[in-house]
Amino acid sequence: MIRPVAFLFLGETLLIPHLWPIAEALARAGVPVDAWVATSVHEALLTKWSTGLPVRIRRAPGFRQVDGPAGRNPPLPAKIPVLLRLLPRLRSARAVVCAEQTSLWLPRLFPWLGLPFIKTSHGVGSMSARDDPRRRAAALTLVPSERERATYLTRGFDPPRIVATGYVKAGFRQRTVTRLPFADSRPTILYAPHWQRHRSSWWDWGEAVVRRIVDDGRWNLIFAPHQRLLEGAPEIRALMATLDGHPNVHCDADGFAMVDGSYTAAADLYLGDTSSQVIEFLMRPRPCVFLNPANVAWANDPAYAQWTCGPVLDHLDDLIPALTAAPAGHDAYAAVQARFATESLGDASGDAPAQAAAAIRAFLAKAGR
Repeated sequence: MIRPVAFLFLGETLLIPHLWPIAEALARAGVPVDAWVATSVHEALLTKWSTGLPVRIRRAPGFRQVDGPAGRNPPLPAKIPVLLRLLPRLRSARAVVCAEQTSLWLPRLFPWLGLPFIKTSHGVGSMSARDDPRRRAAALTLVPSERERATYLTRGFDPPRIVATGYVKAGFRQRTVTRLPFADSRPTILYAPHWQRHRSSWWDWGEAVVRRIVDDGRWNLIFAPHQRLLEGAPEIRALMATLDGHPNVHCDADGFAMVDGSYTAAADLYLGDTSSQVIEFLMRPRPCVFLNPANVAWANDPAYAQWTCGPVLDHLDDLIPALTAAPAGHDAYAAVQARFATESLGDASGDAPAQAAAAIRAFLAKAGR
């Protein structure tokens, strides 16, 4: 009997599109997969997608039955207790694949177990916490691009353990929304503020940004912020309630479409600050506008490299003029955007899950020898 590869679906639903395509590709190649899930939301999604594949959906210790919309980011059990209780069950796996760093506490604290952990990226961008010591506990790290790989090699990571596969989420096939329910075909803006206060435009300008776009009336607006922003800024739900039923506003606080790539694919213009969603948006270059309420001196800071892809606003009163001018001014940024997206994402053709699965199979074959 071939031992399975374990995949850990223990975190927010935003991790699923970065992890499931690899599990699906491995299963289609005949590798048995155990998908460990933390809640009934994860279970329902993965059960629907795994029909006919050699995938077992398994409930992790502390599994929670959750009511609410399908795909809603659920309340999660505390991850460290879950991981410690799950560890004995994982020892029968050939390897464990995760998309977040918390799970890497297991190989960091228990290296003597000889259980290899494979870390795949979730999101991309220059603000990633690559120096976290837990990352060195991964036996294999899958990254989207050679540029991203180079950031690890400059930190002394062993080159064979860092493999560039392309952007896995580009191969996620289960998007929720393909057509938005707007009353007309006005250009559509996606406003995507970062969830961390020190990187975000939300707390200084967010509500005013939404109100000004809605009051102007020339655009459709997708307002579907990062799941974790809603945790830290509960007032967003009250704002969304005031916009409920507006024919040119689509608000989403709970849907899986918030994280599955639906909105970055559907929008005509990206409005944000430092969220790495912009890089996903730029898989197909389109106009971008960036908000800088804190007047960060960003020009020579590599953490803000994405701000070369569109105009950066230091004053809220510049918002509507910048949005108006962005389509006509896009030619000045299109080549920069294409280069930035390619360097950041690597292969965004949809082949990355197969490449990631091949890298895992090669690792398992070598480990087996």
